[in-house]
Amino acid sequence: MPRLPASYAVWMGHIPTPAEAQAKYAVDEVRHVDELAAVLAELAAPCLHLTPLLFPNPCHACSGLPMPPVMFEGIENFTLETQALYPVLSECRVFKSPLELRIMRYACRAASEAHVEVMRAVQPGVWEFQGESLYLHTLYSRGGCRGAHYTPIFASGPNAAILHYGHAGAPNSRQMRAGELLLVDAGAEYYRYAADITCTFPTTGSFTPDQALVYNAVLAANRGVIAAMKPGVRWPDMQLLAERTILSALLAGGLLRGEVEAMVEARLGAVFMPHGLGHFLGLDTHDVGGYLPGHPERPAAAGLARLRTARVLEEGMVITVEPGCYFSRALLEPAFGDEQLGRFLVEERVRQFMDFGGVRIEDDVVVTADGAESMCDVPRSIEEVEAVMAGAPWPPPA
Repeated sequence: MPRLPASYAVWMGHIPTPAEAQAKYAVDEVRHVDELAAVLAELAAPCLHLTPLLFPNPCHACSGLPMPPVMFEGIENFTLETQALYPVLSECRVFKSPLELRIMRYACRAASEAHVEVMRAVQPGVWEFQGESLYLHTLYSRGGCRGAHYTPIFASGPNAAILHYGHAGAPNSRQMRAGELLLVDAGAEYYRYAADITCTFPTTGSFTPDQALVYNAVLAANRGVIAAMKPGVRWPDMQLLAERTILSALLAGGLLRGEVEAMVEARLGAVFMPHGLGHFLGLDTHDVGGYLPGHPERPAAAGLARLRTARVLEEGMVITVEPGCYFSRALLEPAFGDEQLGRFLVEERVRQFMDFGGVRIEDDVVVTADGAESMCDVPRSIEEVEAVMAGAPWPPPA
């Protein structure tokens, strides 16, 4: 920890001592940064030149983004090793302790309550940013969560086909209209741990037949994956399960023609769900550990290449399950003219959905000894969503 001047207390309050920091964070030892060189030299003596200091890799293994290097006065006197520690720390973060799960369950509960409040308040004429404001207010005032861990996505109408809408260039700035869906991807942060939940619902409180078709397809994929998850299951197989479920529903709804297995082989699923099925969740919203030495490498096929992990599920992992179905012009227009993909598309019917946007349904799921459990508590079925939007209590009375 830094050694701060006494004047710091005037502006920021009490300056913790190393002993206080040690007790608060439950670590073995705390020292001031200006002591590190001397302390480490003493620990490494008499073979200082043979004992490397282990530091995390300066590059994030999943995103490839650089991380700030560790620096302190005197570091140049030590041998540094930056490769061995990162995979060990990342693997530790993949598996959650009972205490970590308690914290994450609370974050999910707070986020769930905020989602329900937004669901009750939405109607045509409301602006996306007003929904975001209500969400953040509820999260803080009722859950004590000062932040959402990432910028919330409030994507109405065609904006729901933009996977990371809500960024600075498109800041939840559209007014909602009747007959549209609103996709809300918003989480919570509690003691640095993240929740990450997505709900999609109609602005008018009732689903149209086409909205119900797509929504039920995605819901079936979400529920089917969670039901199939257990230790020993390969995560890429869950992606394919979600794709088959959604493609089967679109086939039944008249948007597609042909055999579902042929669609999967041609990677048609990536046209409607261009992202991976989910990601590890923890101290980061997109947590580390997806691709580490000794575990499966990233698949190369379209759609599957977007998976944030290809690992085999194990007890104690927390991973999001977030299938989606989107009608993106950027993907559909090329697909219409593609020999391999276009043969499956009923173009006239699909074009009726070009301004539809999309549906995503996301749960935060912990892998248990013999299955999986969602930590979220939000309305999911069409009947539940419509009832809550009409004023019914949530959760329903026992």
